[in-house]
Amino acid sequence: MNCDNREYLQKLNPEQYKAVMHTGGPLLILAGAGSGKTRVITTKIAYLIDCCSVDPRSILAVTFTNKAALEMKERVSRMVPEADAVMIRTFHSFGAWLLRRHGSFLDLPARFSIYDDEDSLNLLHSVFPEYKKNDLKPFARKISRAKDYCLSPEDDLSPISFDSSMRKIYSAYERRMKESGSVDFGDLILKTLHLLEENAEIRDRIRKRFSIILVDEYQDSNKAQYELLKQLYGEGSYLCVVGDDDQSIYSFRGAEIQNIIGFPKSFPGASVIKLEQNYRSTGTILKIASEVVRKNAHRLGKTLWTENDEGPKAVVTMVNDQTEEARFCADLLADGNYDGTAILYRTNAQSLSFESYFLSRQIPYKIVGSLKFYDREEVKDALALFSLLLNPSDEIAFVRIVNKPARGIGKKSLSRIKERSYGEGVDWITSAERSIPDLPKKGAEAVRTFTSFLRDARGQLEKAPLGTFSKAVLEASGLLSYHKGQDETAGTQKVKNLEELVNAASGYDDGEKGLVQFLEDMELDRSRLAGNDPAAHPGVTLITMHNTKGLEFDRVIITGMEEGLFPSRPDESEDDLEEERRIFYVSITRAKKELYLTSCRQRKIWGRLNLQSPSRFLAELPEGCIASPAGTTRTSSFPPGTWVYHAEYGTGQVWKEWHNGRNIVILVRFETGRTAQFLPEYSSLEKISADNEW
Repeated sequence: MNCDNREYLQKLNPEQYKAVMHTGGPLLILAGAGSGKTRVITTKIAYLIDCCSVDPRSILAVTFTNKAALEMKERVSRMVPEADAVMIRTFHSFGAWLLRRHGSFLDLPARFSIYDDEDSLNLLHSVFPEYKKNDLKPFARKISRAKDYCLSPEDDLSPISFDSSMRKIYSAYERRMKESGSVDFGDLILKTLHLLEENAEIRDRIRKRFSIILVDEYQDSNKAQYELLKQLYGEGSYLCVVGDDDQSIYSFRGAEIQNIIGFPKSFPGASVIKLEQNYRSTGTILKIASEVVRKNAHRLGKTLWTENDEGPKAVVTMVNDQTEEARFCADLLADGNYDGTAILYRTNAQSLSFESYFLSRQIPYKIVGSLKFYDREEVKDALALFSLLLNPSDEIAFVRIVNKPARGIGKKSLSRIKERSYGEGVDWITSAERSIPDLPKKGAEAVRTFTSFLRDARGQLEKAPLGTFSKAVLEASGLLSYHKGQDETAGTQKVKNLEELVNAASGYDDGEKGLVQFLEDMELDRSRLAGNDPAAHPGVTLITMHNTKGLEFDRVIITGMEEGLFPSRPDESEDDLEEERRIFYVSITRAKKELYLTSCRQRKIWGRLNLQSPSRFLAELPEGCIASPAGTTRTSSFPPGTWVYHAEYGTGQVWKEWHNGRNIVILVRFETGRTAQFLPEYSSLEKISADNEW
């Protein structure tokens, strides 16, 4: 079919068009920041359906956030209405979908609960009550990381931990998870992988169902997701991944940059198409970004370019301390461009000085990245109640809700119920009912009333719309009146939040099917009710560098450009330093028109005033791209040939000198063979005699 007249194809540039038209072997679309990758992947889906007569049900598109998945689905459907049948999900959502249907092969109930990090920690604490929760947090994180690396308790866990108790704790956690009929986030990927590895029939069926696989943000994938992709990809499949190795910044979550760098080797016959035309930023901003990230050795390589104007030069400002840094930002905001401005920082703690100062200057601001809605007590209570109705084996849900509001079921009664549940291998509602004869009169009556309510509620699930049902259950459980009383006492809005939850539930199908989907979406899409869209509220955006991924602003101010803060440690490995440089690259490319960078000479850390050195990244900024204040001149006291000593690098010689528009920059070659760039005015370099020659 000739589709050259399709409007969605005519909007593509040559490289985008080439990527959309590609067929045959695997394809890696290496998409630079602001290069229109979402347009390419959505247009490719539309083209396959509209012009290649591909069955939309045979297409699986996977991304990393529910927001991105929803945006992708909406954009494709606008081009081709039939695309509604395409499966567009996150990796975790796809895993949940498959496990709901075939989890029985892994002894997993169809109505399994999904535990978030807090639930997982609570479960771990129930297994090891002799530990303090804070002492178990590192183990919970390591268990999560082990699953990212496809490691079971029986595997060699040394890549994760050398703690001798790690295997015992991980094994016990897994046993209790199975007894609870629950999975954590890592399980949604790892168990799906095991399901496909161990069941050839299911694997072949899924491969036939999804003959075309597209993966967005591939640089964010971890080892388990990579292995899952290998299971989904079979003979006759078409695989296309889209990503940017220069934006791989989530190694702390298990993201493995080698997945994208090694794609051509992992999938033989793969083609690579680079999208390098940027539609977002000025030429100056792109030159800075490209020059900075070019310092990294481990990358596939590309250079961003644009037809946009060159734009103003970036401004680097050295200020005295955090207060002066906040004042500098506030002065820039005097033009009233709050919504178009973002202030970026490496750690959440840095936001405090901006919040305090902006309040005093009456500058509106919003902090992005703290999803508070699901952390609220009343929301967790309601979700635990709904989860228990579906999965009576859910220990964390039962323990949370059994005596809330207070019913007279004390610790001793709960302990007896636990003993029976563990000893007899029955669900928590059954265990509670069987324990009634062993409980004190008050506790027995409370348990009888509570379990009767749960049985009745389960029986009503199919008889009313989900919104009506959820409100009725919250009322009958006593949770609604309990939190209403808290609102009246403390002036909170807990009932309002429960109302928001009921409103959300009303948009789902009735009965068990709808409730399962509702809980799954609430657990896997934390942005659904969080109000976390920067555009939703007026004000300057305060945001960590990691959270800016996918966002853009007219004006970006990157703060805290200091050694020990960004990059975060002076002794970082080369791999760690390259990731920090990628974080810098991502931060720079959020800016559309204006870029500012600030560095403090001193900063209060843990209550003490520390002298700071400018970030080494400032010395990597290219010549000619940095604004020079009027009347400012610099003369170097470290001309080429000067011998110097540095506490970290040792002895070396100045090799090259240039002016970056604001400061003198020097390149030093050290006797160790390493080279490094410095701003002499702010560095701790010490001149030494030429007698120290090597």
